[in-house]
Amino acid sequence: MMLAELAMEAGLPKGVLNIVHGTHDVVNNICDGEAIKAVSFVGSNTAGMHIYSRASANGKRVQCNMGAKNHAIILPDADREATLNALIAAGFGAAGQRCMALSTAVFVGGSEAWEDELVKRASSLVVNSGAANDSDLGPVISRQEEIFGPVLLLMKAESLDDAIQIVNRNKYGNGASIFTTSGVSARKFQTDIEAGQVGINVPIPVPLPFFSFTGSKASFAGDLNFYGKAGVQFFTQIKTITQQWKESSPQRVSLSMPTSQK
Repeated sequence: MMLAELAMEAGLPKGVLNIVHGTHDVVNNICDGEAIKAVSFVGSNTAGMHIYSRASANGKRVQCNMGAKNHAIILPDADREATLNALIAAGFGAAGQRCMALSTAVFVGGSEAWEDELVKRASSLVVNSGAANDSDLGPVISRQEEIFGPVLLLMKAESLDDAIQIVNRNKYGNGASIFTTSGVSARKFQTDIEAGQVGINVPIPVPLPFFSFTGSKASFAGDLNFYGKAGVQFFTQIKTITQQWKESSPQRVSLSMPTSQK
């Protein structure tokens, strides 16, 4: 509401931005309304698939960015200090309540060497009001039905291949990262992993807006992704115009397709 008020103060014409409050009936009216040609949604899988099915059945263009279960693979050769900081920040930053938060760390070769330090750093985070200057974590705003909170699961894998299989068995496909100093391992990971957004020593691989937010698998429903060229195309109705301007009429009727255009 504050953003809408600021938009109005900035001079945005009435009707360009509308905020409608409500639940099921409002959502269904948006999916059914003839004046609405496209629906873009971000939220849970249950709501997203309902919106995708109902809106697309009404002939609308639909994109739904839905749930995620983002993994990071940590190889033994990873930079220890940088990786620990990245895991803590990506797992607990914003109280873990962001769609691209890191929820699972898969340690290749065992996690024993990392666990104590991870627990120590997590335990030192200050939980307080989000407005407090010394606060690291604010309160969560709802139940953790999708582990949508400050939770970091630690798993183990014997090899990089095993770790990649663990990640790929996950039905979601928003993002996945690897921490390593090996270019060979990084290249194998980015080729074999089944996620739309891939990070190499980057814990939350969200691209800049001029690149697409390329969620995949159960994390996305639709044909055109968010952001970038695909995002522009989603809100664009393409029109092809063919014209012909003849200076004089033909002497006889021609049944061939027009070959000259002006």
